Amino acid sequence: MPTLHVSPLSKLHETVTAVRPSHLVTLINVGTAVERPAGIAEGNHLFLGLSDISAPMEGHVVPAEAHVERFLAFTRRWDRSAPLLIHCWAGISRSTAAAYIAACAFAPERDEAELAARLRKASPSATPNARLVAIADAMLGRDGRMCDAIAGIGRGADAFEGTPFALTWD
Repeated sequence: MPTLHVSPLSKLHETVTAVRPSHLVTLINVGTAVERPAGIAEGNHLFLGLSDISAPMEGHVVPAEAHVERFLAFTRRWDRSAPLLIHCWAGISRSTAAAYIAACAFAPERDEAELAARLRKASPSATPNARLVAIADAMLGRDGRMCDAIAGIGRGADAFEGTPFALTWD
């Protein structure tokens, strides 16, 4: 069973130590220094420089199709023998969107709302970035169902940062 883990940047190294992932995805603002943890090969670390916004804003990088394309291509190379860890600054928006996108990509037969409910159960604070989800929804041919499912779980509980969690499906 594939296991995706999500973490805020502040808990990145301890989460790597705890779950021993083979692959790491960083979704964080351009220019933010992120030290690749020991144990993660350089070729198994995807760094996506993008801001946690849903519309263009001066001085920021809006999530775009190219980001989602790179993310999906990277996750398809993951052999699933060890966990995949996804992190952003707070572990609430960009990383939870990416985990949801990966779950939908890996389980095309699964209901979007059921996967979103699993995300909410795993992380009460998850508030997936709507733009990332919308781009992936179109790319994966989900016809708006991913967007509807994320809207259906609503905004997560207020938090400064999320607690590391795992997202699984069978």
